Amino acid sequence: MKERRKALRVNTSDEITISVTPKEKNISKKKFLYNYSKDISVSGARIESSILLPVDTVVEIAFKLKNLEKKITALGKVKWIKVLIEDKSYEAGVEFVDIPGEAIKKIDYYVAEIIRTKLKDKNFDET
Repeated sequence: MKERRKALRVNTSDEITISVTPKEKNISKKKFLYNYSKDISVSGARIESSILLPVDTVVEIAFKLKNLEKKITALGKVKWIKVLIEDKSYEAGVEFVDIPGEAIKKIDYYVAEIIRTKLKDKNFDET
Protein backbone atom coordinates (compact mmCIF):
# COMPACT_ATOMS: atom_id res chain seq x y z
CA MET A 1 0.00 0.00 0.00
CA LYS A 2 1.35 3.45 -0.92
CA GLU A 3 2.16 5.79 1.96
CA ARG A 4 -0.28 8.73 1.94
CA ARG A 5 1.15 10.80 4.76
CA LYS A 6 2.27 14.30 3.92
CA ALA A 7 5.10 14.47 6.47
CA LEU A 8 7.51 12.25 8.35
CA ARG A 9 5.91 10.88 11.53
CA VAL A 10 7.54 9.54 14.68
CA ASN A 11 6.18 7.27 17.39
CA THR A 12 5.85 9.07 20.69
CA SER A 13 3.57 9.13 23.67
CA ASP A 14 2.65 12.61 24.84
CA GLU A 15 -0.26 13.70 27.01
CA ILE A 16 -2.82 15.75 25.12
CA THR A 17 -6.07 17.53 25.87
CA ILE A 18 -8.79 17.42 23.26
CA SER A 19 -11.66 19.92 23.17
CA VAL A 20 -14.73 19.10 21.12
CA THR A 21 -17.14 21.90 20.31
CA PRO A 22 -20.93 21.53 20.60
CA LYS A 23 -21.57 21.93 16.85
CA GLU A 24 -19.99 18.56 16.11
CA LYS A 25 -22.33 15.70 15.28
CA ASN A 26 -23.26 13.24 18.04
CA ILE A 27 -21.63 15.37 20.73
CA SER A 28 -24.03 17.42 22.84
CA LYS A 29 -21.70 19.73 24.77
CA LYS A 30 -18.11 20.85 24.88
CA LYS A 31 -15.94 18.06 26.23
CA PHE A 32 -12.38 18.05 27.45
CA LEU A 33 -10.71 14.70 27.03
CA TYR A 34 -7.34 13.73 28.41
CA ASN A 35 -5.60 11.30 26.12
CA TYR A 36 -2.28 10.40 24.51
CA SER A 37 -0.73 10.94 21.14
CA LYS A 38 0.74 7.77 19.64
CA ASP A 39 2.65 9.43 16.83
CA ILE A 40 3.00 12.95 15.48
CA SER A 41 4.12 14.95 12.46
CA VAL A 42 3.73 18.54 11.32
CA SER A 43 0.58 17.51 9.44
CA GLY A 44 -1.23 15.47 12.11
CA ALA A 45 -1.23 12.94 14.91
CA ARG A 46 -2.52 9.52 15.82
CA ILE A 47 -4.28 9.74 19.17
CA GLU A 48 -5.70 7.28 21.66
CA SER A 49 -8.96 8.21 23.34
CA SER A 50 -11.61 6.78 25.62
CA ILE A 51 -14.37 8.34 23.52
CA LEU A 52 -15.29 7.64 19.92
CA LEU A 53 -14.73 10.76 17.84
CA PRO A 54 -16.70 10.54 14.59
CA VAL A 55 -14.87 11.04 11.29
CA ASP A 56 -14.88 14.74 10.26
CA THR A 57 -15.17 15.91 13.88
CA VAL A 58 -13.17 19.11 14.38
CA VAL A 59 -11.16 19.04 17.59
CA GLU A 60 -8.79 21.39 19.33
CA ILE A 61 -5.70 19.55 20.53
CA ALA A 62 -3.40 21.00 23.16
CA PHE A 63 -0.21 19.10 23.84
CA LYS A 64 3.14 19.55 25.49
CA LEU A 65 5.92 17.70 23.76
CA LYS A 66 8.63 16.29 25.97
CA ASN A 67 11.38 18.71 24.96
CA LEU A 68 9.26 21.86 24.71
CA GLU A 69 8.32 24.25 27.50
CA LYS A 70 5.06 25.65 26.12
CA LYS A 71 1.91 23.89 25.07
CA ILE A 72 1.06 23.75 21.38
CA THR A 73 -2.55 24.13 20.32
CA ALA A 74 -3.91 23.14 16.92
CA LEU A 75 -7.27 22.55 15.28
CA GLY A 76 -7.57 19.18 13.64
CA LYS A 77 -10.09 17.05 11.81
CA VAL A 78 -10.63 13.36 12.51
CA LYS A 79 -9.81 11.48 9.31
CA TRP A 80 -10.15 7.86 10.50
CA ILE A 81 -11.03 5.86 13.60
CA LYS A 82 -10.15 2.41 14.86
CA VAL A 83 -11.82 0.57 17.74
CA LEU A 84 -9.18 -0.88 20.07
CA ILE A 85 -11.53 -2.12 22.81
CA GLU A 86 -15.27 -1.86 22.15
CA ASP A 87 -16.84 1.04 24.11
CA LYS A 88 -13.54 1.71 25.93
CA SER A 89 -10.58 2.63 23.75
CA TYR A 90 -10.16 4.11 20.29
CA GLU A 91 -7.46 5.38 17.97
CA ALA A 92 -8.04 8.27 15.62
CA GLY A 93 -6.01 9.89 12.89
CA VAL A 94 -6.22 13.67 13.17
CA GLU A 95 -5.08 15.96 10.38
CA PHE A 96 -4.10 19.45 11.51
CA VAL A 97 -6.23 22.00 9.66
CA ASP A 98 -5.27 25.17 11.54
CA ILE A 99 -1.92 25.30 13.30
CA PRO A 100 0.28 28.35 13.90
CA GLY A 101 3.57 28.53 11.98
CA GLU A 102 5.55 28.61 15.23
CA ALA A 103 3.86 25.37 16.35
CA ILE A 104 4.79 23.71 13.04
CA LYS A 105 8.43 24.68 13.62
CA LYS A 106 8.35 23.24 17.14
CA ILE A 107 6.83 19.95 15.99
CA ASP A 108 9.31 19.74 13.10
CA TYR A 109 12.18 20.25 15.57
CA TYR A 110 10.70 17.66 17.95
CA VAL A 111 10.37 15.05 15.17
CA ALA A 112 13.93 15.75 13.95
CA GLU A 113 15.32 15.39 17.50
CA ILE A 114 13.65 11.99 17.96
CA ILE A 115 15.01 10.79 14.62
CA ARG A 116 18.53 12.07 15.43
CA THR A 117 18.43 10.34 18.82
CA LYS A 118 17.29 7.05 17.26
CA LEU A 119 19.98 7.21 14.59
CA LYS A 120 22.63 8.05 17.17
CA ASP A 121 21.50 5.15 19.40
CA LYS A 122 21.43 2.78 16.41
CA ASN A 123 24.95 3.79 15.35
CA PHE A 124 26.17 3.42 18.94
CA ASP A 125 24.64 -0.08 19.20
CA GLU A 126 26.31 -1.22 15.99
CA THR A 127 29.85 -0.29 17.07
